[in-house]
Amino acid sequence: MAGGRPSGPKEHCGGRWTRARKRSFITSLLRQGTRRWAPITDVDRAATTKRGFRLCAECKQEVPVTTREGGKKVKNTFVDHIVPIVPPEKGFTSWDNFIEGLFCEEDNLQVLCRECHTSKSNEERAIAAQRRDNEKETK
Repeated sequence: MAGGRPSGPKEHCGGRWTRARKRSFITSLLRQGTRRWAPITDVDRAATTKRGFRLCAECKQEVPVTTREGGKKVKNTFVDHIVPIVPPEKGFTSWDNFIEGLFCEEDNLQVLCRECHTSKSNEERAIAAQRRDNEKETK
């Protein structure tokens, strides 16, 4: 057990990875691929107000792309999927749906500042946590 969670049987990658680790690996590779997905670049470019600044679709503030925290540069704007890649009310349904959601068109993308993105993500996580709790109760 790592981090207080059951790890499950290591059935993948020659007995070195759990199912969850394999899924995490594949998800990571797919998310890396979105860096070259043109609609994401186009939405980011369209939100540019001047060099190094973007307009947040939620709060309508012009915000710097990066800020400094503790002497380190940190990302301050994010291209966000309006409809979440994995719907928090349903959870993961299939790789096909995940890929379709991840590589969506511009009409499902928006630029958010860190504060708005964090707020939206926390709301989605709360919905997903409630769904998982409900699923545990019905088992």
